Amino acid sequence: MNYDVIVIGAGPAGSIAAKTAAEKGLNVLLVEKRQEIGVPVRCAEGVSKEAISRFVDVDRKWIAAEVKGAKVYSPDGTEVQMTEEMAGDEVGFVLERKIFDRYLAKLAGRAGADVVVKTTATGIERGKDGLKVNFRRMGEEFSEEAKIIIGADGVESRVGKWAGIDTTLKTDELEVCVQYLMTGIEFDPEYSYFWFGNEIAPGGYVWLFPKGNSTANVGIGILPKMAKLSAREYLDNFVKENYSEGEVIEMVAGGVPVKGPVKTAVADNVMLAGDAARHSDPITGGGIANAMKAGFFAGGVAAEAIEKGDYSKKMLAKYDELWKNDFGKSLHRNKILQQKLIKMDDKTLNTLAHSIAGYDLQEFSVKRLVTELIKKNPKLLWDLKKVFI
Repeated sequence: MNYDVIVIGAGPAGSIAAKTAAEKGLNVLLVEKRQEIGVPVRCAEGVSKEAISRFVDVDRKWIAAEVKGAKVYSPDGTEVQMTEEMAGDEVGFVLERKIFDRYLAKLAGRAGADVVVKTTATGIERGKDGLKVNFRRMGEEFSEEAKIIIGADGVESRVGKWAGIDTTLKTDELEVCVQYLMTGIEFDPEYSYFWFGNEIAPGGYVWLFPKGNSTANVGIGILPKMAKLSAREYLDNFVKENYSEGEVIEMVAGGVPVKGPVKTAVADNVMLAGDAARHSDPITGGGIANAMKAGFFAGGVAAEAIEKGDYSKKMLAKYDELWKNDFGKSLHRNKILQQKLIKMDDKTLNTLAHSIAGYDLQEFSVKRLVTELIKKNPKLLWDLKKVFI
């Protein structure tokens, strides 16, 4: 059958896009290449409460933990404690992504979208009035037609390449990540934890996200070109030094784009959302919140385009406008900050931490915190003044 919209990829971006488009009366197909939606889990699973509640009602079935803030450690162990509001889109809830992603896909199905799994998109062909998408499922080849394709197919997005959207990544624009699900370790379950340092995690950081009593996601992201060891070796060294009493019960690995967003996420008949459009944060690597927002915008713009019978890049450019005005500016700003941070040695990182270690950060906003850092460390950070102040 012919569809108004085909969404490729059933992560948070794809499912919210399919749900939004279906709720607006469109005929939608949501396709996932894996056998199970939400498997394997490829992220630390942290997200802000505001980001979740903006699009779905909170269900405790997919909340593993609730945290009230973050503890950030410099290379010499100096602790900076941040409130939930200051810690960004990765702190608030720690999800069970296996359950959460399936829940979102189920919402898309309830809204009227057709949802299929174990189905891989193999190419797109342009027709007079839309696109034909070729698929492979259990050895069988078939195709479906649609007026609009939403590519939510992750960092390796094939939809973007087929549509001619520049999604290339250089070696310093992709973090390599490894994460263990660990049990039998001690930590304060009301906080998420982040450790920085070139000896610990060159070009990235180590994280701990609580997932219940003595259980947590402990992971690492590094920039390979800055590293002497593999990501797993760095993580093993950290675990041996800090959580040697714990037991690893699961491991996942993957890549996270830290390039900053693409210049445009649209082409004729095509929009990209989530990691496919490089919507993950260049500082934290987190992308759940932005993916959901992007999916919502893409689904809404698709409905407008279908109503007007215009699927051109010019029409779909409204989607670019929406995500850029919502979270695009912060991605651009954070990319500049990330480029600054990865050039700093451990001594400089310690200096920054020391300069705010005694402050009551309960009273700080993010903007005020960065402003204070610039004031305290003008020689180090003065070139960030135009971006943050």
